[in-house]
Amino acid sequence: MNINTYRTLWLSDIHLGCRDCKIDYLLDFFEHNQAETIILVGDIIDLWSQKHRAYWPQSHHALLNLLVDKAHHGCKVIYIPGNHDEKIRDFLHYDFGHIQLERQYIHTTAIGKKILALHGDEFDDYVTVNRFHSYLGDKGYDFLLFLNRWLHVTRRKMNKPYWSLASYLKQRVDKAHQAIARFRQAAIRHAESQQVDGIICGHIHQPDLRLCKEIIYANSGDWVENCTLLTETHDGMIQLRHWTDTHCHIIADTKDFFKSEKTTLRPPSHDHAA
Repeated sequence: MNINTYRTLWLSDIHLGCRDCKIDYLLDFFEHNQAETIILVGDIIDLWSQKHRAYWPQSHHALLNLLVDKAHHGCKVIYIPGNHDEKIRDFLHYDFGHIQLERQYIHTTAIGKKILALHGDEFDDYVTVNRFHSYLGDKGYDFLLFLNRWLHVTRRKMNKPYWSLASYLKQRVDKAHQAIARFRQAAIRHAESQQVDGIICGHIHQPDLRLCKEIIYANSGDWVENCTLLTETHDGMIQLRHWTDTHCHIIADTKDFFKSEKTTLRPPSHDHAA
């Protein structure tokens, strides 16, 4: 079996402990890929779902064991808790052995780009008009995921590839587009204020990779509806990737941003918590 090796992976919104987690696809990804550094950008464990109903299959436990094992065998693993696993933020200053807990984290790519990673719930005030609309949005999204779950089961029985109804419908709702745009703008402003070259978030379950005002904006997406992640190749390029049963491809690549730009390498620096 051929194993692809990356310099860095960014994963977010896996939602272990939630019935909608597409764990089989993610475990399959790790069977074919490995990395020197793995940055977990929040909502890895869905503690909200665990409050309502205990759900923890062996496959979810297997992924945690896999990440711990990688950390113990030389892979650098950084865990940035999100809002669904925010209780873990209470332990940021504790020693978790080989897994590094951070509130946010700046990674330096192979070509010297400083990339800030944070979950993204920090920008909720810029996205949500008010609590009532937020409540309606959460309830509507939960219903979409319910439909998505049963469609996924049905398509599997018919030997059809994975397709996300939730993602398809979200792309056709104007208010969803507006919220995503406000989130992106807030993230870019924050990256500018931190004087970094780019920002990587999760939270909104909307995979993205683009260049905005000379800032790389990226969202690693999720493993509930989109099955996406971000990778850094050994030449410093960041790629947005999709991984399911039959569709494993690159959605976007930063090399397309810099085709006409002569990149200047920066002096080496240590990655660090922001």
